[in-house]
Amino acid sequence: MSKPLTDQEKRKQISVRGLAGVENVADLKTNFNRHLHFTLVKDRNVATKRDYYFALAHTVRDHLVGRWIRTQQHYYEKDPKRVYYLSLEFYMGRTLQNTMVNLALENACDEAIYQVKTYLQIFQDGGTGTCFLDSMATLGLAAYGYGIRYEFGIFNQKIVNGWQAEEADDWLRYGNPWEKARPEYMRPVHFYGRVEHHPDGVKWVDTQFFEGKELRLKQEYFVVAATLQDIIRRFKASKFGSTEVVRMDLTTLPDKVAIQLNDTHPAMAIPELMRILVDDEKLSWDTAWDITVRTCAYTNHTVLPEALERWPIDLFQNLLPRHLEIIYEINRRHLERITALYPGDYDRLRRMSLIEECGQKKINMAHLCIVGSHAVNGVAQIHSDIIKDTVFKDFYEVDPQKFQNKTNGITPRRWLVMCNPGLAEVIAERIGEDYIRDLSQLKNLLKFVDDDALIRDIAKVKQENKLKFAVHLEEQYKVKINPNSMFDVQVKRIHEYKRQLLNCLHIITLYNRIKKEPNKAWTPRTIMIGGKAAPGYHTAKMIIKLITAIGEVVNNDSVVGDRLKVIYLENYRVTLAEKVIPASDLSEQISTAGTEASGTGNMKFMLNGALTIGTMDGANVEMAEEAGEENLFIFGMRVKDVEALDQKGYDAMEYYNRIPELKQVMDQISGGFFSPGEPDLFKDIVKMLMHHDRFKVFADYEDYIKCQEKVSALYKNTKEWTKMVIHNIAGCGKFSSDRTIAQYAREIWGMEPSLEKIAAPDDPR
Repeated sequence: MSKPLTDQEKRKQISVRGLAGVENVADLKTNFNRHLHFTLVKDRNVATKRDYYFALAHTVRDHLVGRWIRTQQHYYEKDPKRVYYLSLEFYMGRTLQNTMVNLALENACDEAIYQVKTYLQIFQDGGTGTCFLDSMATLGLAAYGYGIRYEFGIFNQKIVNGWQAEEADDWLRYGNPWEKARPEYMRPVHFYGRVEHHPDGVKWVDTQFFEGKELRLKQEYFVVAATLQDIIRRFKASKFGSTEVVRMDLTTLPDKVAIQLNDTHPAMAIPELMRILVDDEKLSWDTAWDITVRTCAYTNHTVLPEALERWPIDLFQNLLPRHLEIIYEINRRHLERITALYPGDYDRLRRMSLIEECGQKKINMAHLCIVGSHAVNGVAQIHSDIIKDTVFKDFYEVDPQKFQNKTNGITPRRWLVMCNPGLAEVIAERIGEDYIRDLSQLKNLLKFVDDDALIRDIAKVKQENKLKFAVHLEEQYKVKINPNSMFDVQVKRIHEYKRQLLNCLHIITLYNRIKKEPNKAWTPRTIMIGGKAAPGYHTAKMIIKLITAIGEVVNNDSVVGDRLKVIYLENYRVTLAEKVIPASDLSEQISTAGTEASGTGNMKFMLNGALTIGTMDGANVEMAEEAGEENLFIFGMRVKDVEALDQKGYDAMEYYNRIPELKQVMDQISGGFFSPGEPDLFKDIVKMLMHHDRFKVFADYEDYIKCQEKVSALYKNTKEWTKMVIHNIAGCGKFSSDRTIAQYAREIWGMEPSLEKIAAPDDPR
């Protein structure tokens, strides 16, 4: 069994994490001590671990600040087009280690901290948009991410007696060394009030300032109103940090500004930009609309109808009366165009209207985004095809040139070099270090697919990661893990369409089989499921309770022993993902075909040497194309099969009556086997699965179980398993967010990525 690297061995590692040069180390030590004394006003006798973290964070930040200012100066000198990425949330993860990796300072910091007798490990426990920001910086784009700085982060999840409990994430209570407030750029954001029409224009008056805490719509308008004022301030300014206005002609805005709407949450950017251009800047409607459409682009992230935002007209009338007028006018002109193209087709007008008239009048925000943008994209090829063929078919028929695909990607800096340095080094030893900047070079690993040394090295790194995570699990969950068992992992938001329930059915089936034949040579598994349920989503919370209840039975059954363990990973987040993904053997990507837009977790697992069991959904389809379908465990219905079943009518009872093992599993859940003190506890889940399961869990059960048998059989052959892993890693080149962002830049934003290095800043000292 392989042992994890010692601290001394880790300090010797170089290459992809940067050289620990003597000059760098001495400089870092000096600055670390300076910040400990002069920024934190502490000495080594009273400093806490948090003080050491802040001292190191400030030290690393010093390396960023000069570069950041020089970059801003460069952009003001060159006046490039800028892209503004609007997203209500960014899952940033920990910043310190990521910054050290990106600045190639990790080994130097490691050595400096070692020399001052402190250990870097104390600092280690600190999403798509975040990967995109990383790639925008890497590709030299003048890019800005705008979102809300929430006072509290997404809740911390606690599992109490098997149930999810939410706790506030007071992430700012000790301050944040990675931010710099700019009160000089503060702008008012207006709500409520009324609209006055005058001969010289329209005025929105008697408004109130609001911070954006009451309703989601207020948050959404809050972020776009503040963002657009900042965008226009920067567009008009002459130089970095200046408030002097030198550019007044806003007709050139699309030449200098691209706004990417990440989902419908920032959709209010469209009517807000129109309001600014028409009411404040006094442009004609037609001119303002041309500017708005050429500036804005929209990324769709879901095909589930309930996830597409719709806001009641009454709420708009009260909260944003001027914007409601603007949306009505956008809709009037839009429907005039559709009427001219399809005279008499009133059903099409109803389907394409921005205003839904059925029942309570609502604004369809996705329709607003499509009409008000020059480009609309999905985030995986299958998703983009579904958008064109079904969800937004009417809009595609009118404006086919708007619709594009931009398959998601992940940053290899965070999701390989930082979280799995051992694997990054093994790859670099074979194909060089340039693959980090050009992930397509991973295909060069195929030359070594039969190389015994590479097979051995990759298996060794995986085992080291598993040992390390096994220690973490035993500390956190007090469950002793067999590190030689298959680590079978499903970590993602808890939702019916992601089908954690299908995973549960497999766990119980496997448990029943082991109990029936305890002397058989079973492939041992540690099955880990993690993710948060939305606080108001009852079914998702019941799914968590079911998983933990199954774990209680399985983990305490002496007949089963360490051949099967079930662990619920509490409070799954970026930081935990960075630990579990490098240690995983099997990645569960088992959503119903046609429901997952893309996924990025699937790519992270693939890059880190896990094999995928999955449906042909989201980016799984392209992963199978890149690595070869024979190198993934693909099962279940395809999109066309799901559509055919919808036509025929899905009858869960048919599967229940036909498949004895499925019947046994469901009878155990409904009969209280996993909830002996409360036999009816899971009746809602049983009722849903048996009578109104939109996501057809039973339809894929049989094929899923058979596919899992293939997984177990292959896992016993370490060499063949690892060869399949190499095929998967070699096929990851497409899934770099650098590739994704380069495509956005060239095909949507009208910008050209650049790897040109900006001259180093002068030392301010």
